[in-house]
Parts: sequence; structure tokens; C-alpha cells
Amino acid sequence: MRATAILPVKRFDAAKQRLTTGIDDQRRAALVAAMLEDTLEAIGGARSLERTIVVSGDPHAQELAAAAGAEVLPDPADEGHVIAVEAGIARAEADGASCVALLPGDCPLLDPRELDRLLTGIPPSYVAIVPDRHGTGTNALVLSPPAAIRPAFGEGSRERHVAAAREAGVPFAVEELPSLALDLDTPADVIALTRALAEGPKRARRTAKALGI
Repeated sequence: MRATAILPVKRFDAAKQRLTTGIDDQRRAALVAAMLEDTLEAIGGARSLERTIVVSGDPHAQELAAAAGAEVLPDPADEGHVIAVEAGIARAEADGASCVALLPGDCPLLDPRELDRLLTGIPPSYVAIVPDRHGTGTNALVLSPPAAIRPAFGEGSRERHVAAAREAGVPFAVEELPSLALDLDTPADVIALTRALAEGPKRARRTAKALGI
């Protein structure tokens, strides 16, 4: 079974507001764009994905997605992460997808081999929850079928997703993927990402450049 990847992407000028203290608006937008490009490149290298849908109301994000070979689903209302995810799921379901991988656009360290290992052998009824580096949030969610549970991203979402799978009676697992653990939300995340990129200079080239590495 091959999955459909779904990436909700906020408008660049509204993204990563918690970084405004240390990064000016222009550099922040450039960083968000670079992370999306690197993430899409990594996703494109995963053999377990048959299709990628980017849901966004940002024209630049739409251009980057199209250039990477992803399908663009416009999100003119830009009503939030979960609404965008649900729109992507609805499109995938309408086209007959049996499994979706809800992925972030701000995890440029993503290793396509780890993603393939996560998605290999997914059963017809299953939920995989990939936590963030703090262990409380959710950086990726695999749903088989796409309507297995309703996504509930945000602070504390790992436990909400576990509870939702239990309530629905769907087999699930919390899957640790190192390359998906670090997303970029706070200045501390910027420091952690900068260190990771300095240690692996061939990774996420665009993001490294945007960070001045």
C-alpha cells in the first residue's frame, strides 16, 4: 500500500510568529520557504508515497509545491492547520486513497528512508503517531484508512491522537522518527536545527543557507 502525503502550509507572512523576536519578517519568510522546499524534496525521495497534496493559500508556497511535482489544493480561507488537513484528506479520499500521511512543511531534516520504513507494511486499519522532540506534540500522523480518526494537532496532540485511536478501536502505535522530531516553532528550535545542520552539512541545503550556515 502506497500513501498520499498531505502537507498543510500556512501563509508565509503569518507562519512562525514565535520566531519574530529573533528573526525579521523577510528572513523568517525566506526560512519558511526554504524549509518547505527541503521537506518536499525529501518527500519526493520516499518510494512509499504515490502522491503529495499541499494545502495552502500562499501563492509562493503553491509555486514551490507545483515545482516539486506536488498537487496544489488552494486554501483561500486559511482557517487553520486542522481545517487544511481535513481538506487534503477529503481530496485524497475522493480520489480513492486508502492511506494518508499527514506531514509538516517545517521538518527539513526529514529522511525519506525513515518515512519509507514507517509506511512499509501499513495494515488496512492503523494509526501511526509520530511525536515531536518534546514527546507531547504530533509531527506526523499516518491514517489507514484516511478517516480512521479525526486529526487534532496542536499542543498535547500526541495524547489526543492516542485517545482518539483507542476510542475508535483502531490499532495504533507511537513511532519515533528522529528526522521528523525537530520542527521549527521557537528560538530554541532554531538553535537545535542550526546545530543539527552544522553537524550534517549536506542536509537541508536551502534551510542551511537561509540560516546562514
